[in-house]
Amino acid sequence: MRYPKHLQQQGTIGFVAPSFGCATEPYYTAFQNAQKKFTALGHRLDVGPNCYVEKGIGISNTPEACGGELTEYYCSQDNDVLISCGGGELMCETMDHVDFARIREAEPKWYMGYSDNTNMTFLLTTLCDTASIYGPCASTFGMEPWHPSLEDAYRLLRGQQNVVHGYELWEKESAKTEENPLAPYNVTEPRKLQTYVPDGAGNLRRVSEEKSSEVAFEGRLLGGCMDCLVNLLGTKYDNVKDFTDRYKEDGIIWFLESCDLNVMAIRRAVWQMKNAGWFAHVKGFLFGRPLVFGQEMMGLDQYHAVCDLLKEYQVPIIMDADLGHLSPMMPLICGSYAGITAAGNDIEIKMNEK
Repeated sequence: MRYPKHLQQQGTIGFVAPSFGCATEPYYTAFQNAQKKFTALGHRLDVGPNCYVEKGIGISNTPEACGGELTEYYCSQDNDVLISCGGGELMCETMDHVDFARIREAEPKWYMGYSDNTNMTFLLTTLCDTASIYGPCASTFGMEPWHPSLEDAYRLLRGQQNVVHGYELWEKESAKTEENPLAPYNVTEPRKLQTYVPDGAGNLRRVSEEKSSEVAFEGRLLGGCMDCLVNLLGTKYDNVKDFTDRYKEDGIIWFLESCDLNVMAIRRAVWQMKNAGWFAHVKGFLFGRPLVFGQEMMGLDQYHAVCDLLKEYQVPIIMDADLGHLSPMMPLICGSYAGITAAGNDIEIKMNEK
């Protein structure tokens, strides 16, 4: 696994928009403020040509322009790390115009983003054997004040920490609007993990919420947004079998979350990944809160959507973690070797560069 150099005190942060840019509110003002905050921390900035563009369908510009920007800025020596401006809808089309051969030959560089950016964070790891950060996009860093999850993401980029924990409260409804673009997370809901372990009879049992009920496992982190992952599955970009076979001695911890998928679609996505053989050598699963948190359809909820299909692997499954579209999210290093410990509603993830 190739690990990029960490962002230095005077280092340059590059911004790209391979998915949506920051052309409209509240993202425009938030991105402007994020730049001010990074400049105040001593960093130079390198803003890509698509960051304020809205000419594309589901992305900032044409797929050709977005792919060209991403390739050039990743391979450029004018910036040290890249943060994506935002998520979107059709970043998969950008991938057809990204020169992964050049990227594999270039010096590795941290790339951070989530949601639609799974198309880059996941492929950097599986195609280029390069670690990436599944974490907040650029405009999020414009909030006042920073939530601790943003401090964690920044310190990961700096190499100042390699451990993240869950956060006490999460946001069910955002307070950010066009009129209030710098609003912090509106955290109102207590974190409540649901942890399942093998029961010895081929099924899963839910672990007690008591802190004395500790569950721990290790493996190499891999994953992202399921909406994007199942779209990549079976395409020329699907190198998962080779990747998981290469790291089978470490085993794989899949971290997964979802945006537009309802509980039925979540179950279909899990079924698809399972039957494609993606979960070979799995050591455990970490699921973020789905955007449809609490939904039930025909008796199916978010827990049965996952556990019914994954119990045969007889590995731990942690659900409703701080990961994904219901903020805040723990920034995770995709490709790192990680140890996860969950005790009651507390979670710790230690990520090692090996």
